[in-house]
Amino acid sequence: MSVEGVTTAAELETRLTEIVRANAGLMHVLGVMRDLDLPDWRLFSGAVYQSVWNERTGRAPGYGVKDYDIGYFDRDTSWDAEDVIIKRVAAAFAPEFRDIVEVRNQARVHLWFEGKFGETYEPLTCTDDAPARFVAPAFALGVRLEKDDAISVVAPFGLQDVFDMVIRPNPTRGLAKGWDRVIANARGRWPEITVIEPA
Repeated sequence: MSVEGVTTAAELETRLTEIVRANAGLMHVLGVMRDLDLPDWRLFSGAVYQSVWNERTGRAPGYGVKDYDIGYFDRDTSWDAEDVIIKRVAAAFAPEFRDIVEVRNQARVHLWFEGKFGETYEPLTCTDDAPARFVAPAFALGVRLEKDDAISVVAPFGLQDVFDMVIRPNPTRGLAKGWDRVIANARGRWPEITVIEPA
């Protein structure tokens, strides 16, 4: 499912930012987060790539989006410090967004990841390191609304899989323990996806 007239990485990034800007819910979350100005923050993964999939398949911009995952980076890795941020972010949103905006300190992920997912996780050095650890290249992206209204993008594997609606295992990590569940969830909402199963 190639993107007509789009051939370069820069053109795909431009198309992504156009899709993000056309999504009122996504832009609302980005605007509130910019005002909160958390250190090294990004909106990650689902709400971003799913917006592309909705645009590619003619669905409404918010279709299938279950939450908005926000990462930030604070070297204070105490739960108390993260809890202050979680409550601050929640207070900034009206109820319809409050329950689906999830914020996590990326400096703490290694402290709880293995207990929750059964996989080891090396500490991150910044928020933009995180997408490279995600389950699939198509999921590995994040955006931020900058102070000058530009939308910056991090996509360590590029955007081709996102726009082609291809899910393949992340080549730089082992197969995620929840792979089958992730694929079933995605197929249930976007049957048009192509899945490249692990060899």
